[in-house]
Amino acid sequence: MTMLTLDIDTFRTAAPAALRAECAGLTDSDFRARYCAEQGPIRLGDWSPADSRSACFTATIEFADRLRSVVATGSPVAALTSALYSEGYPVELLQFHQRTTAAGTATFVRCELNGRRGWGAALADDGLESTVRAMIAGVNGLGA
Repeated sequence: MTMLTLDIDTFRTAAPAALRAECAGLTDSDFRARYCAEQGPIRLGDWSPADSRSACFTATIEFADRLRSVVATGSPVAALTSALYSEGYPVELLQFHQRTTAAGTATFVRCELNGRRGWGAALADDGLESTVRAMIAGVNGLGA
């Protein structure tokens, strides 16, 4: 698993218009804290794509004090949403935007959790990992 760093201006430029408007005026650290929340009750532990030809993956997710492995073929959104629901986080994805940049794949998701809405953002070297990280950041950002 490789976490990439990206110039914050490039990251913001890749974001959808609604998020760019919402984050106008934020400092780099404020942007990262608000939209790329790695701190919170949900954390991505291990990430293992099966191979580059299929959409199979295994993710180990830490929910507060317990670990859960998610093994899926196909959509990481469906697999993670199901895992979150079963752990008491009824998240709904309202918007999904993904852009390939020179530094990796940037993913932006607008989530709703218990009536609250907010964005999550992530950058990773592949689209599946970026998606999972953005979803977790979105849920953590909503005070999961």
